[in-house]
Amino acid sequence: MMTLDEAVKKVRPLDEKAMEGARKRWDSIAKPLHSLGELENMLTQIAGITGTPEVRVEKKAVVAMCADNGVVEEGVTQTGQEVTAVVAENFLEGTTTCCVMCRQCGAELFPVDVGMVTDTKVRTDLKVAYGTRNMTREPAMTRDQAIRGIEAGIAMAEELKEKGYQVLATGEMGIGNTTTSSAVAAVLLGKPVEDMTGRGAGLTSEGLVRKINAIKKAIALNNPDRSDAIDVLAKVGGLDIAGMAGVFIGGAALGMPVVMDGFISCVSALIAVKICPQVSDHILASHVSKEPAAQLILKELGKEAIIHAGMCLGEGTGAVALFPMMDLSCAVYNSMSTFGDINVEQYEELK
Repeated sequence: MMTLDEAVKKVRPLDEKAMEGARKRWDSIAKPLHSLGELENMLTQIAGITGTPEVRVEKKAVVAMCADNGVVEEGVTQTGQEVTAVVAENFLEGTTTCCVMCRQCGAELFPVDVGMVTDTKVRTDLKVAYGTRNMTREPAMTRDQAIRGIEAGIAMAEELKEKGYQVLATGEMGIGNTTTSSAVAAVLLGKPVEDMTGRGAGLTSEGLVRKINAIKKAIALNNPDRSDAIDVLAKVGGLDIAGMAGVFIGGAALGMPVVMDGFISCVSALIAVKICPQVSDHILASHVSKEPAAQLILKELGKEAIIHAGMCLGEGTGAVALFPMMDLSCAVYNSMSTFGDINVEQYEELK
């Protein structure tokens, strides 16, 4: 299993030759130039990530990192912590929204217990701790635990690569994780907590005030170092966030495209990119979450999301929603006739 340092050293720039080959293929297809917009850019990026213009995305997996957060003691959530375990097991039963969506588009979902307060039927071999501590009273975890959480994600990327998966997506389950994500985002972007914090899974206005105050208290108490993403993650983050950050880094190290889900996943991607900037090239943006900070994070990452549907469910659902569009794009790219095939003069770029 790769360590974090080993994975970072393996990350390479996008393969420009493969991307140029993909662009030439798109331009040769018998349709107006660039008329599939971001769908063309997505496949061209995948070519650069994988190092070949022969793009294949048949085998797709969602890694759902499951973990609990001590900050729920502060009344920042609508539901109790026990829901994390229930939904995590429902991933195995195939009964969650993300599971239904995965079945519909031929993807597979792999839940991982990286930090739940109880053991369930979900795999625990990568578990770092039984939940994080309450960040309003002490650091959420140690630096070593944060790194081990990241390395759990790297291990999942390695495992799925060995099993032949071609595209990964990040998902999560963890009551309280919009609170930890807002805290991390506020620190890393240097923005006011109020601008980074939303209602999560449905807080009342009173609950939102508690959530904002808890985040402010945690940041003031722990004083995370904005220039050190791992320090920020350890002090005010969560193990589910750490695990997803590891999937992004592991995917980049292994030449696998990784699709971001919504707000929480984007925060994980931001951590990964702060640790290793080149990881950004290997990340695909799926959608713009309804959470307030989502667009700010996408802008920081320099990403243009393809889907604008007001989604905020989590689990990886937004990332999975991109999969059918990826398949449609790939079908055109791999099977449509070229101008040469139909004896029609090729479109040219207009200056």
